[in-house]
Parts: sequence; C-alpha cells; structure tokens
Amino acid sequence: MHGYVSLLLHAHLPFVRHPEHERFLEESWFYEAVRETYLPLLEMLEGWERDRLPAKLTLTLSPTLGCMLRDPLLQERCTQRLNALVQLADSEMQRTLLDRRLQALAVYYRDRLHALRTLWLNHACDLVGAFGRLQKLGRIEIVTCAATHALLPLLSQHLPSVRAQVVTACDHYRDGFGCDPRGIWLPECGYVPEVEPVLREAGLRWFALESHGLLHATPEPRYGVYAPVITPRCLAAFGRDLESARQVWSRTEGYPGDPRYRDFYRDIGYDLELDYVEPCLPSPGHRGFTGLKYHRITGDTEDKAVYERGPAREAVAAHAGHFLEARLRQIRHLAGRLGKPPVLLMPYDAELFGHWWHEGMEFLDAFVRGACQHPDHISLVTPGDYLRSHPTHQMASPAASSWGEHGYYKVWLNETNDWILPHLDHAQRRMTQLARRFTRPGAVKKRALNQAARELLLAQASDWPFILRTGTSPDYARQRVREHLLRFNALHDQLRGDAVDETQLARWEAQDNLLPRMGYRCFR
Repeated sequence: MHGYVSLLLHAHLPFVRHPEHERFLEESWFYEAVRETYLPLLEMLEGWERDRLPAKLTLTLSPTLGCMLRDPLLQERCTQRLNALVQLADSEMQRTLLDRRLQALAVYYRDRLHALRTLWLNHACDLVGAFGRLQKLGRIEIVTCAATHALLPLLSQHLPSVRAQVVTACDHYRDGFGCDPRGIWLPECGYVPEVEPVLREAGLRWFALESHGLLHATPEPRYGVYAPVITPRCLAAFGRDLESARQVWSRTEGYPGDPRYRDFYRDIGYDLELDYVEPCLPSPGHRGFTGLKYHRITGDTEDKAVYERGPAREAVAAHAGHFLEARLRQIRHLAGRLGKPPVLLMPYDAELFGHWWHEGMEFLDAFVRGACQHPDHISLVTPGDYLRSHPTHQMASPAASSWGEHGYYKVWLNETNDWILPHLDHAQRRMTQLARRFTRPGAVKKRALNQAARELLLAQASDWPFILRTGTSPDYARQRVREHLLRFNALHDQLRGDAVDETQLARWEAQDNLLPRMGYRCFR
C-alpha cells in the first residue's frame, strides 16, 4: 500500500538586531541557529540534490528571520562569530591533547566548524538566496508566515491587523523569491475562521492546522487528519499527524532524550576559564553557550558522561530506522482502513534539529534516505505538490485551534502577559485611523507612517508573550513590547500634530529596519 509523507520545517526567530552593542545576548539566538540549524539544513538539502534523491521538503522562512538573514550587519557579525569559534576549536585541539576522548571531540568540532564556515562563505553569507535556488530546482517548497509571527486569532477582532500581517508577509516573500507563496504557516498553528478571507485575498492556497482543528471540523472529516479538507473559502487545510509528532517531540517517548545523544546545557562556555572562552560568549563578561559541548545526556545530574560520536551515530541509525518502519506500518494500516493513500503532515520547529537536538539533522537525513529506498510504499511530497496531483477533497469548516498548551491560546494570553493585549488593541485602532486619514502623505510623513506600522507589527509578535510565559528572558521580552509601543505612540502623536521628528525617525528606521516594502495602507 502507498502513502505520502510531508515534512514541514518551520524556521523562525523574532527580529533581534542591536547595532548599538558590539555583542548582545539575545542576538546570539540568531548566530546559534545559523550555525547549528540553517547551515546544516542547507548542507543536507544540497546532499539530496547531489544524490538525486526523490524527496521534497517544505520550509517556512518567517519574514523576521528572512530579514535578519539578509541584513549586512548581522551577516558580518555571523562571520565574525564563526571565525572566533574556529579559532576556539583550533585552541581546543591543543588543550585536549592528553585526553583521548576529548581530543576526538575537539577534532570533530574543528572539522565541523571549518566546514560550516566554508559553506557560509561559499554562499556569500546569503542563505535566503541558497534556499531560493533549491526551490527553483524543485527540491523544496518555501512557504510564508505572518510578518512578525503574530498569533492571528488574538488579532481577529481587528481584521486590518490580520491583513497587515499576511499581506506584508506575502510582499516580503515576493521580494525574496520572485514568485507568490502558495502556502502559509499560521504562527503556532493558530487558526480561527475569521482569518480565511485575508488568506484568500493574499492568493494563498493552503495552510496547516493542529490535529484537533481538523478533527473537530464541521462536518467531521471522513479521512481524519490523513487528507486535507477544503474550507468554505476554498483553502486547503492539512492536519498535523500526532503519532509522528509524539515520537520526536515527547519528553518521555521522543528520540532526543536518548542518553547517547549530546547534552544541550553542558558547554565549555560555563566550564572553562572565562578569559579563555570570552571571545566566543554571547555577551562580554557573562557566561553563555559557545556550542562546544563535551558531554552526553546522563540524567538529572551535574556529573555528565563524555559524549561519543560513535554511539550517537548508532542511535541516529536506530531511531531513523524505527521512525521509518513506524511510518510504513502506519501507512499500511491507514491505507487499508481509508481505501485511499493517506498523507502524513509532519511539521516541526526547524530549530529542534541541530540546535536543541544536536543529531537531529542527521536523523532527518537518515530517515529521508531510508524512505527513498521504498518508492512503492512512501513518497515524500510537499502540500503544494499533493494538491496538484489530488485536487478534489471533502469540504469542511475547521475549528479554532493552535498547537500550544491545551490546544488553544493560553500560552499567549495568561496572567504573565495579558497586559499586552489591551495596549495592542488601542494601538491597532490608532494605526487604522492613521492609515485612513493620510491618503496622500509627503515623503517624511509616509516614512513615519510606515515606521509606525513596523513598530506595531513588532509589538504584535507572538514571541514576546511566549517568552514571558516560559520565563526564559522575561525582562527583554517586556522591554521589547514596551519599546515598540512607545515608539508607535510617539510617531502617532507626531503625525497627528503634524510635527514628525525626522532625526528620531531616522534612528528608529536604522534600528528596526525590517520589511523594507512595508506599506502602511494595509492597515486601512
């Protein structure tokens, strides 16, 4: 029996850019993700192209991430960080000379970092262009996201904000890839029916849902989450397959917790002399991650065993084989019950692979290469490809949903962050008033209107309430929301008073320089 698997990697980071600091702690999120996820992903995809594998993958590049990847300042700083880490890895070759196990890992890190830096430089530090080339070759399908990764259901009472998030994202996509996006990753899989007219207006054709958003659709989908439905607005909605998700994500059942894999938290940035590792730390004088880690997962203890690449590679092979066999069994079972080939949508945060789970990209590569050995039973496709070959589906209205805690919006609206929404509601109404009032602004006022729209979009990002809920960098998240709202309010008052401070405007344009095609009129 035959079936389809659709791998979807959602690559996203909040817009973090601080030119006023030489090194800034939260800016390191970007450099770590480039080094540990996006470059290894590119390396893997180019390997598939080189070996002519009959496999495709769907990739989200959120507009905020895309803007950072193409920012000259961040590109230069990323190169500097790679150079510093290469030097540190070379130094580690000498420091670990008398310890055979650590020396083997030092060799591994040196070779790996040299290879990643070469890949980065060979693509002229332009990963957006590199992924765009793979899309033109038919290797991947790149889809868009909301402009600043706003949770759209929380904006649905102000549809101009939903429209601004979606239309601005599609404009950004066209600038980057020279074509229109066909699919969209709804941030956090957050869906309510009210967003559909905006998606349709933007020319989008499909989106992904958390499983219960499809299973609770009206009428009940005949094929569950194993085939898309067509919504009343003629959009295709794909539901996430929970069985494959659980094997990767679950803390108790998931593969990443295997004790043979590398421990994420133990890092020489905390273990060695501060002066020795300081050039590679995220923030001067403060301990942090370098990416050079010598220990494996050993349970809830400070005494960690040394990481070994041999057993880790064995674990990758075993887990990829187990995952493939589970998908083949699942497809056989479903095809027999459904009477048609099922499609398994498997979306994951891209940063899980390589960054959080060091061996994750190797796992994906092994799974895909194994799946390509069974072309009569499994095909790796994108949702767009699937819809082109299977255009007819049941019509149904999905239910409100997300892939957050309890399946709805509690993560982004709770006692830690509920102060944000009233301020956003007020600012959103004011932005629409500005957009309707200024129909033919002069050059300076138009810049101020576009910057006001940028600041509002940045304040709407789902990352800030998420961080406040998890408590990882709450002071920074709180500062960012307040900063963007204060800037928006200042610009609003200046525009209403017909007195734009051009010096201040230029400074904010230089700091929050994302979305160069921002058009404030989308807020009308």
